[in-house]
Amino acid sequence: MNFLKIKTTWSNAELIPLKVCIASAYLLVGAYFHTLIHDYYIPVIVVFGITVSWSVYMWLIKMRNGKQE
Repeated sequence: MNFLKIKTTWSNAELIPLKVCIASAYLLVGAYFHTLIHDYYIPVIVVFGITVSWSVYMWLIKMRNGKQE
């Protein structure tokens, strides 16, 4: 598990999908506790899926290119 110890740098623009991913995950958790979010359950799942795959893709590209601190 050496890949978890490698550090990379992220610009502010690259952090936006990660933050949207985290926010949509919070909304998914909130869907079980509030009926307002339950109406938007499918769009939130779609946004979460897109942003999590986008974030993982950017992280893998950074690891492959060797942009380390």
